[in-house]
Amino acid sequence: MSTAVAPVTVGGAPLTPAQVLAVARHGARVTLTEEARKAVRHGRERVEALARGEVPAYGVSTGFGALATRHIAPDLRARLQRSLIRSHAAGAGPEVEREVVRALMLLRLRTLASGNTGVEVATVETLAALLNAGITPVVHEYGSLGCSGDLAPLSHVALALMGEGDVRDSAGELKPAFTALHEAGITPVELGAKEGLALINGTDGMLGMLALACTDLERLLKVADITAAMSVEALLGTDRVFADDLQRMRPHPGQAASAANLRALLAGSPIVASHRGPDCSRVQDAYSLRCAPQVAGAARDTLAHALTVAGRELDSVIDNPVVLDDGRVESNGNFHGAPVAYVLDFLAIAVADVASIAERRTDRMLDVSRSHGLPAFLADDPGVDSGHMIAQYTQAAIVSELKRLAVPASVDSIPSSAMQEDHVSMGWSAARKLRRAVDGLTGVLAVELLTAARALDLRSPLEPGPATGAVVRALREHVQGPGPDRYLAPEIARVGELITDGSVLAAAESVTPLQ
Repeated sequence: MSTAVAPVTVGGAPLTPAQVLAVARHGARVTLTEEARKAVRHGRERVEALARGEVPAYGVSTGFGALATRHIAPDLRARLQRSLIRSHAAGAGPEVEREVVRALMLLRLRTLASGNTGVEVATVETLAALLNAGITPVVHEYGSLGCSGDLAPLSHVALALMGEGDVRDSAGELKPAFTALHEAGITPVELGAKEGLALINGTDGMLGMLALACTDLERLLKVADITAAMSVEALLGTDRVFADDLQRMRPHPGQAASAANLRALLAGSPIVASHRGPDCSRVQDAYSLRCAPQVAGAARDTLAHALTVAGRELDSVIDNPVVLDDGRVESNGNFHGAPVAYVLDFLAIAVADVASIAERRTDRMLDVSRSHGLPAFLADDPGVDSGHMIAQYTQAAIVSELKRLAVPASVDSIPSSAMQEDHVSMGWSAARKLRRAVDGLTGVLAVELLTAARALDLRSPLEPGPATGAVVRALREHVQGPGPDRYLAPEIARVGELITDGSVLAAAESVTPLQ
């Protein structure tokens, strides 16, 4: 586990997407506040009072879902909680990524630490201990309908807390949970009344994936401005359409930010200056160039809305029933994932469109009838060499997939639990496809970046602007310039890595800050 990342405090203030990222992706440790421990003790006292009482309380002295009408005798209630977790840990399919599991563990920890769920302090501390030990329960792709919480995914985590099921240790080795906990010096929990239910009734999986995707998209949308600027230069486009006074006529914040980035990236470009005079006969550029800030800007505004929703959800306590501050224990429907599911789907639409316009710019650079003097497919010897012909095919294949991933999951619902849970959000499914969409956008931008850099080299002796030129130079430290055909797949993969690790953005921002 990383020791360089500042620990994240759980209890009190809401978590931020950056804190989710720190724990989920970078291995930050978590600490519980003493105030959180006091709140947890207070909530537990109320649940124990209910468990001793004669009045049936959902999840404390009754069954679950469609079985909520059955009263459970006191001597069976511990078994009830264990049975709940074992039966609900019914996921199937591939393992979910480590960072996703850590995100959902952190977010469940935050809700448990609120004191509104009625769990024991030891249960909260054990979940924190698993995170800090780098123990990651095996969670599967399928099993959540995004309502009553991400039940199956969270149940696999709860199963590990009990010392059952499979986990991966900090080195990634697959082990029985009991073995991994023993090696880490962690005692498995023995669930009491309501604790099993509290561990699994949350939107934590879909919310964790939303927080991670938002963080990634903030970077990718800046990279999309970089690749667009490089394509504008490569295609001898104009920067006049990005002027501030034109953008103010349609005052969408995201569009303004994207256009400002394009102006900054193209500032001082000898290529742009070379065809700015009265001798230029071109009236206006194609939409894929001229409308770049409108499309990327709309995606930015969509992201801003998604971050607003994520912020509200990060400030939420999701459980059913909940222990209120006045001591009441009430059933509710806050576990329904619709608010999160909608924005997950909305982001997938925006991702598909940003990728689509990037692919169109790439295609223009390869077509001699539209590239304004560049060789066919940017090939060294067109006919003998194919250049970036098939790299664009790869882009097109990804874009086509992204359009399918943009079909919303949240409009679907499939009844479950004998019609007790008769309308569900499918938010987990929306989150899973958004993760694939983010990866797809990275690949599309990698191809545009690779292609635009090659085209800019082929414009020599004209030079790109200082910012875009810095990106090309950074790229050339890892990827060769124009020449005869060579194995392109590793280059596309390497450029994708440079986008993901922030190197591309850092190169541009070494010259000019981006919004």
